[in-house]
This record gives sequence, C-alpha cells and structure tokens, in this order.
Amino acid sequence: MRDGAVLVVVEVRYRRTDAFGGGAASVGARKQRRLALAARHYLSGLGGTPPPVRFDVVLMSGPGDAPRIEWLRHAFDATS
Repeated sequence: MRDGAVLVVVEVRYRRTDAFGGGAASVGARKQRRLALAARHYLSGLGGTPPPVRFDVVLMSGPGDAPRIEWLRHAFDATS
C-alpha cells in the first residue's frame, strides 16, 4: 500500500488466542528477511528511483466475526 510517497509492506497475522505468543511473535527474523526480499524484488521491477519503504504488521486476534485489530507501524527495519 502507499502512505503518501512511502511504499508500505504490510504483513497481516490472525490468531484466535495468544496461546503461542500472538501474531507479533510470529513475525520473527526469518519472516522479516522474507518480506524484505519480496520488497526488494518488487522495487527492482519499478525502475527509476525507488520510494522509501516501511514495514508494518497488522495483528488480528479473538473471534473471527469481531476480531481485535492492532496496527504496528514501522514494525521493523530491513537494513541488510
């Protein structure tokens, strides 16, 4: 998605319960690397000067018909 001039890569996680650490815990270093690689691949196809990129995570928890939603902006940096 876009937020002004910034390209925002969003990972969405749903957990019915926090029994295994919740959605945020499931976006570990491996998943962050995979998202960064996907973003680099996408940017390489744009041509020209790439826009700044931000990585957000949207967490949903609770019942599927009325989940609690939390949006973590700038959830992590992809610096490598």
